[in-house]
Amino acid sequence: MSIDEMDRALLEQVQQDATQSYAALGQAVGLSAGAAHERVRKLKASGVIRRTTIEVDHAALGSGVLAYVLLETDSWMGDEPTARELREIPAIEEAHIIAGPASVLVKVRTTSTEALQATLRALHEVDGVTGTQTIVVLESFFERPPTVKQLDA
Repeated sequence: MSIDEMDRALLEQVQQDATQSYAALGQAVGLSAGAAHERVRKLKASGVIRRTTIEVDHAALGSGVLAYVLLETDSWMGDEPTARELREIPAIEEAHIIAGPASVLVKVRTTSTEALQATLRALHEVDGVTGTQTIVVLESFFERPPTVKQLDA
């Protein structure tokens, strides 16, 4: 699907507040409510908009420990069984195959450093993992979801 400037404007509006009515979306970008609804429907159908979600305060939920863990492995980790094993560890928010000194990078959020240790033990049990390097975040300046503006950069 080709995305035009109107789609980009709609995406920016939806990213700022996905609870807006189609009338409000349309008004913000100069379309009728029906036209805004149809364009958003097409963006969803084409997979440009994969899901609508909320942003939560992890510290307020009690999961204030954030860490990035590099997984050192003895083989290629790009198969479905590995992905399934990683998905089964609830503290893992993201997992990425990477180039560099490690094979996989995972983003982990836990309630405590003890829970982080338990997650690291679980990671060591994943088939093929031979070691980990963990980076614990002390403070975040900001976290930014991907934006349409980044597409123009």
